[in-house]
Amino acid sequence: MLPGFLTRAVELLLGREGRSLHVKAAGGATAVLGVVMLVGSWAVVAAEHGARGANLTSYPRALWWSIETATTVGYGDFYPVTLWGRVVGTVVMVVGITTYGLVTAALATWFVGREQRRRHHLAHDAEQLGEETVRALHERFDRLERLVGGKGEGAGESPGGSAGR
Repeated sequence: MLPGFLTRAVELLLGREGRSLHVKAAGGATAVLGVVMLVGSWAVVAAEHGARGANLTSYPRALWWSIETATTVGYGDFYPVTLWGRVVGTVVMVVGITTYGLVTAALATWFVGREQRRRHHLAHDAEQLGEETVRALHERFDRLERLVGGKGEGAGESPGGSAGR
């Protein structure tokens, strides 16, 4: 059941064609982090099994430890005491730090992109408004020139034709 769930989750995160690269990278890194935390929890229990002073003796404790380690919280309540347990801890830390960095970068890119699109739309709207204003001013000037030009040529004539004919 779990592998099918993980497969569907990865397809959801990575499978959309319209998604940008940074969202796909953050989604992929998150999926990898989930697998590393699940497998790392099992690996650290196996590495710590029977070691003197070991406190990561059950999978639930190890899973909590891997979450603490991946998020770099590290309360210190659970920690590996063997070399291989510490190697697993290092892998969980590096993958966690990388994942949270990618997710943070993806969010920042999304916010910046959204702001750039907003500014682009504002600039485009201002440009259109400027073009409409220029067009309206040209029309007014043309009308004024026709009015002034018509009165200047035939003094005393009405705008619709000549006076007294």
